[in-house]
Amino acid sequence: MVPGTSQTNHPDPGPPSALRSSRLRDIALWLLRRRQRFRVTGRSMVPLLKPGEEVLLNPRAYRRSDPQLGDLVVAIHPTCPHLRLIKWVVYGEGGDYFLGGINTAASTDSRDFGLVPGHCLLGQVVCRFP
Repeated sequence: MVPGTSQTNHPDPGPPSALRSSRLRDIALWLLRRRQRFRVTGRSMVPLLKPGEEVLLNPRAYRRSDPQLGDLVVAIHPTCPHLRLIKWVVYGEGGDYFLGGINTAASTDSRDFGLVPGHCLLGQVVCRFP
């Protein structure tokens, strides 16, 4: 697979440029433990997400379907399993994904640690919190 193309040969959508605010339904799903809260700590996703901001994660998003190009995801760092990363899906190759930061100058991403196995993806970021 070539960067910039998807598994179905559609052009790369590029990094996400917007993330919606949470709605009442999102808060309810979080209270029911169907969403998880995640706090951004680094600058790799600036300007979309800044350090200290929180998002909600859908941990079931990829149980029956693969991530789509452009999805925001939280993943386990492939070489430091105690770290969690928030990145965007640049491209997929089989069951592995190239994850990137929006702010490439401040991002540690797949350019540094390679492709991330699908089982390391903890879920899809669905909105800001609160």
